[in-house]
Parts: sequence; C-alpha cells; structure tokens
Amino acid sequence: MRFFTQRRQFKDLSEQEVLALAISSEEDDARIYRSYAEMLRADFPDSARVFDGMAVEEDGHRQALISAHRIRFGEVIPLIRREHVAGFYARRPVWLMQNLGLERIREEAEVMERDAARFYLEAANRSSDAGTRKLLGDLAAAEAGHESRAAALTAENLDSDSRSDEDRLAHRQFVLTWVQPGLAGLMDGSVSTLAPIFATAFATQDTWTTFLVGLAASVGAGISMGFTEAASDDGELSGRGSPLKRGIASGVMTTVGGLGHALPYLIPHFWTATSIAWIIVFIELWAIAWIQNKFMETPFLRASMQVVLGGALVLAAGVLIGSG
Repeated sequence: MRFFTQRRQFKDLSEQEVLALAISSEEDDARIYRSYAEMLRADFPDSARVFDGMAVEEDGHRQALISAHRIRFGEVIPLIRREHVAGFYARRPVWLMQNLGLERIREEAEVMERDAARFYLEAANRSSDAGTRKLLGDLAAAEAGHESRAAALTAENLDSDSRSDEDRLAHRQFVLTWVQPGLAGLMDGSVSTLAPIFATAFATQDTWTTFLVGLAASVGAGISMGFTEAASDDGELSGRGSPLKRGIASGVMTTVGGLGHALPYLIPHFWTATSIAWIIVFIELWAIAWIQNKFMETPFLRASMQVVLGGALVLAAGVLIGSG
C-alpha cells in the first residue's frame, strides 16, 4: 500500500535524514513543553518550572544534534518532520490538552519521552548500518535520559507539599468547572422532567406521545440550563473556569438526566416501559446522591434525603396529576 501514501518509510531514510528528523522532533518537543509551561504558569507555577526545565533539556539535545549534522553533512538540514515518516510517533496537539487536568498533562509528558525512546531503540535494532545504528541508539539513550531528568526536575521544583497543593487546586478547578454545573444539570434534568413525563404517561397511556414529551422536555431543559450557566458567570472573579465548558457540562447533563427515563417509552408496551422508567429513575437519583457525596462532600444520608425524597415527591405528583 506504500504506493498510496506520500509518507516515507523509516527504513528508506538516509543517515542525514534521520539526523534531521531527530532535530525537528527535539525542536517540536521543546515547543510543546514551553506551551505546557505557559498553560500552567498562572495556577501551577511549580509545575510550570518543571516543563521550562524540560524544554531547556530538549534545546540542549537539539543543539548537540545540529552540531553533529554540521560536522557530518554541512550547514543545510533537510526539511523532514515526524508527520512525513510512516509509523513515526505523533504528538497530541497542545490545544487538545487545554481542557485536561494537571495530572493528565504530566502523564502526556511522560508518554512523549517513552514514545521517543522506544521508537529510536526499535529503529536502532532494525538498522543494518553501523553508523546509523549507533546514532539511533544514542538518541534512544538520550530520550530515556530525558525521562530520568524529568523526574529529577520534578523533585527539584515540585516538593511533596507543592505537588499536594497543586493537586488539590486542580481537583477543585475540575469540580467547579465540570462537576458542579454537570451535577446541577443532572439534578434538574432528572427531577424536573419527572412530573411532565409521568403525567403524560398516565394521562394518555401512549408510549410514543410520552417519549416525544420527554424528548422535548429534556432537550429544551438542556438548552435552557446550558445557556443559563454560560451566561451567569464569566468565571473571572469566581474562578469557576470557562463559561463555555460549564455551559456544555450543564446542558449535556440536563439532557441526559431527562432522556434517561424518557427513552424507555420507545417500548410500545405501556407498563413494561413505565416499569423500566421507574427503575432508571431510582438509579438516577441514587447516582446523584453518590456524586454529591464523592465530589461535593455532602454527607450521603443528607444527599439521599434531598435528592431521593425530592425526586419521589415530584414523581408522585406527576403520576397523581396524570391519573386524575
């Protein structure tokens, strides 16, 4: 299938191209680490210093590679990047990491170093040319050294107290940006749609009509909650994070909460659909109580009383209204 791809095979690269590929890869990784540092500097300055140090390490290796290229092949470095080589490891775009937590960014950096070391080691084992084999082996050792150096930089700039503080701040930011608005949406979607859905169900005993009412109520509530959350607070003073993220969390979870007990009414048999819907309502309400206890530190008994009792009352009201 190589006829259909414009990317080069690694085994077809010359020694100069392998060296050029290593240079461009080191440059890219240094830029990624500096981007991570800038993303984290405001809230996690100690971790930002770790990534600054890792970027400096990448710069040092790039300069050493450029010097080696100058000695062996001259001043002109061929333009070859990782995306030009089939099978070469890819890097996740930095903008995809902006919505992820601190620990996930740390893990991504570790994966970057391991991927590079593993690739160069495998490439060295496949090489039949002594010079190329030595070059790739040296690169594998350098990348493995980067991982060790990253651990040393972490120990140097991020003691246990600092890391613990940053982890607590990251968890708090996650809760404020995603969990809290998502939980509010799930509660609203699960509880507020109970009355109209079950009132319609018992008033008409028509499962398709009930499903349409539930779908409309869930989607409408999701749109309303999403826009309300996004417009209520820009996050600058409250520190609750991006209004877009909070709006998405709230809107999606509101819709999911309502659809949970609306979807069973796709089943044509009324009592079968209603029985399954009741089971789902029971699961939804206890799940909300568990999330409140785990992430919001609400005592489980109090959360259960608030959510389960409140949901049961709304459900009963819907059934009574629909039956009357």
